[in-house]
Amino acid sequence: MAPRAHMISVLAACLAAFALTLAPARANDAAAGRAVIESQIEAFLSDDMSTAYSFAAPNIKKMYPDENRFFDMVKRGYAPVYRPGNYAFGRSKVAPDGSGLFQEVLIQGPNGRDWTALYSLERQPDGSFKINGVQMIKAAAPQT
Repeated sequence: MAPRAHMISVLAACLAAFALTLAPARANDAAAGRAVIESQIEAFLSDDMSTAYSFAAPNIKKMYPDENRFFDMVKRGYAPVYRPGNYAFGRSKVAPDGSGLFQEVLIQGPNGRDWTALYSLERQPDGSFKINGVQMIKAAAPQT
């Protein structure tokens, strides 16, 4: 094998090995993000303000500087997240630089309506994820 072809083969093998090491980290990031979301939902269901608030990112805590304000905001504006019927995790995407994660959660609200909650999670300096925002999208009514 010519030296240049050998170098290209070695470089390709190294890149493939590097890409394989990234896949589990990305899968672990998605699992970690789902665990944060699920833990916060469970805290809402238990009316555990302190635990639910602990999963909020620093920017959210700046906007809602105490647990009571945060909890009131969630109750008023995010009833499907606060009191979900059923929920299931959908697609997730990790930011290319690893700084964040977007997670889709399919939720049935307390009134039986279906929603998609798009969670934005932010990686913290310790490597954990905190919830930086949630966008609620009402599911389209079924066509009959």
